[in-house]
Amino acid sequence: MPEPVTPAIEAAARILWNFHLVYDPLSPADLIIGLGSYDLRVADRCADLWHQGLAAKMLFTGKAGNWTNHLYTTSEAEAFAARAIRAGVPADAILIEPNATNIGENIRFAREMAGDTVKRVIIVTKPQTQRRAFATVRAQWPEINAAVTAPLHGFQDQPLTTYPLDRLIHEMVGDVKRIVDYPAKGFQIAQSVPPAVADAFDFLVKAGYDHHL
Repeated sequence: MPEPVTPAIEAAARILWNFHLVYDPLSPADLIIGLGSYDLRVADRCADLWHQGLAAKMLFTGKAGNWTNHLYTTSEAEAFAARAIRAGVPADAILIEPNATNIGENIRFAREMAGDTVKRVIIVTKPQTQRRAFATVRAQWPEINAAVTAPLHGFQDQPLTTYPLDRLIHEMVGDVKRIVDYPAKGFQIAQSVPPAVADAFDFLVKAGYDHHL
């Protein structure tokens, strides 16, 4: 069992959180791509961008992954599409890719569905998954002009009843490990990990936050 979330553990978690954030500047694109997950606020952000006129079409991608096997009665992509429709996006503006089970497949399968005419995309994911999405799209869809964004809330608002703070910390620790390991596998481009992030990672692993390694 990991240690309780003490102030020191929260401070280390906030270091990882800030490292994972990207929030690229946004401009009009051919397609908004929402990466499926446990967090339906990603679909809300996609809908907001659509209402702002940043793209006429959106694509949701995702089957189920580590955190969503029993969360939805449909695929992640279908659950996200239903949420966006409730937010006022017409169904005919939405494409659904219901088979991806990880971020690499999200990007590859979205690329296949998008086709050659799509030149610029906005990738929307959870705040703490932005850096992985950034690195993945540049490795696995290098020709695309891609901006990465997420829902606009802070660390304290990310935990959910169904996904509390301790699980968020496990996830962020695991994603740092993937940022280090995945370039050698060709899954992501290489990125440097600042010493403060490496120290926070080591501290949290020693504290037992290693379930997502």
